[in-house]
Amino acid sequence: MIFKHLIIISVLSGILFGKFPDAMGYNGMVVSSNKYASDIGIEILKKGGNAIDAAVAVSFALAVVHPGAGNIGGGGFMVIRTAEGDVTTIDFREKAPSAAHKDMFLDDSLNVIKGKSWSTALASGVPGSVSGMWLAHQKFGSVNWADIIRPSVKLAQYGFELDPLNCSYLNSDYYKTFLSNDAEAKNIFTKDEELFKIGETFYQIDLANTLRRIAFSGEKGFYEGETAKNIIKCMERTGGIITEDDLKNYKAIERKPIEFEYKGFKIYSMPPPSSGGIALAGILNQLENINLDSISYHSSDYIHYLIESERNVYADRSVFLGDSDFNDIPIEELISDEYSKKRWSEIDFQNARTSDSVKEGEVSYFESEETTHYSVVDKWGNAVSVTTTVNGWFGNGIVVDDSGFLLNNEMDDFSSKPGHPNKYGLIGNKLNSIEPNKRMLSSMTPTIVEDSDGDLFLVVGSPGGSTIITTVAQVILNVIDQKMSIKNAVEQSRFHHQWLPDVVYFEPLNFSKETLEDLKNRGHNIVFRRSIGEANCIKIDKLKDKDKLSHYTNLYSGAADSRRGASAIAY
Repeated sequence: MIFKHLIIISVLSGILFGKFPDAMGYNGMVVSSNKYASDIGIEILKKGGNAIDAAVAVSFALAVVHPGAGNIGGGGFMVIRTAEGDVTTIDFREKAPSAAHKDMFLDDSLNVIKGKSWSTALASGVPGSVSGMWLAHQKFGSVNWADIIRPSVKLAQYGFELDPLNCSYLNSDYYKTFLSNDAEAKNIFTKDEELFKIGETFYQIDLANTLRRIAFSGEKGFYEGETAKNIIKCMERTGGIITEDDLKNYKAIERKPIEFEYKGFKIYSMPPPSSGGIALAGILNQLENINLDSISYHSSDYIHYLIESERNVYADRSVFLGDSDFNDIPIEELISDEYSKKRWSEIDFQNARTSDSVKEGEVSYFESEETTHYSVVDKWGNAVSVTTTVNGWFGNGIVVDDSGFLLNNEMDDFSSKPGHPNKYGLIGNKLNSIEPNKRMLSSMTPTIVEDSDGDLFLVVGSPGGSTIITTVAQVILNVIDQKMSIKNAVEQSRFHHQWLPDVVYFEPLNFSKETLEDLKNRGHNIVFRRSIGEANCIKIDKLKDKDKLSHYTNLYSGAADSRRGASAIAY
């Protein structure tokens, strides 16, 4: 039986926390990293708002209740598909300040200074989140802007109950020390002797006032006026270089999506400065050269083919990708079937290649784990996929004076020095070198999939830094090739290879000993890690028996990844 009312199925995660992992409905769906945020998004939908309105509301809510990754001091990407089938993307990635330069994180000997691009004020790019939400709302929103932000103001002003995830980070010795390095951050996010308790009410008065200014004045309430002055005050206090002009001149950008087909399904994802869409196309296009659904799932052959396609893609990423406003990126060639066939032909189908032997392909021209992702659909069929971040958990650990929000450390996503890995081991070159007003390369991969009839089919994405691309690819493969439900597709154990370092990361569960031994014998270097990504996704099933179900035409099924404290809610 399909229920017409709110359905929330709660389970206890086998990993760390209690979850709200599943929901079904046919009026709307929100899947995010936090129950408060999902609730706020659903309430916007119930009151007549569309998916874009709800997505904006969720974004501001996450800035309050998920401070490690939700933000107004960071940036991200959004893919929007309207009910009419039009698809666009919004790039609200952070930009390098106008005073930034390519050697700013190097010493006199041109060696990278450890930590300078991560835990200092110089690590902050000009924030883009507020501008991105403003642009999305101005073009597609239907609910009053202030009404969208008001619930988040209340959460900050009157507090919310801390969940196990927030407590685990706030109470960890590492983050207590990290956040204590800045007086403003220490005052909000640390305690001298006590620990934060699950269920404790957490207040953020300064953040509430900042959100009020944004609610009243739109994006100018952030990039100009009191908040902007507070950001400059923070820069002067901490040695940062963001200026008033940097803030005033920042604008989110609408861009044409990366568009390609996989087995009759049309896939839309982010273009540069995200590497996500091109890399996702590269992986899936290579795999079209083999009948993947005929190979035993998670067998050594299956995993080997995926690893080697990932190895090719990340090698290309390191050389060919950067901000397309500053570089000529061979997008059409990189996502073409011809190029993928060539890269596929270079694979050894039995043995692992060493990454030293794998170089970028020949073309005609010559991020952090602590992101957050949410997916939204409404009763009309509008869909939004959003990934946003401050890069590292709690960004650079600096809170803007009298404003209550953390700054990002996205400058680490530039290539501080060609060939030198960033915090996540990703290699870059001159296309991703630091330049004033340039956007740094990202792995964020918000994605929307249409079925062979051109109807909305999947809204997918994940946090996870460099693992985002492979997480999204594996969820899509699980649904399309393995015919899994969205819940099963999201909960399957995952693996990841990014060319360098030359290791394959595996989640420790559900891979047989025999499979892992065979992969080792083929030459793969296996390393276990607790979790990879947090895929918060929605699947849309077309209802066939319309006579019995009245006007309902679609069933929305949401999966909130149990790897973190995520929440899927529908009505």
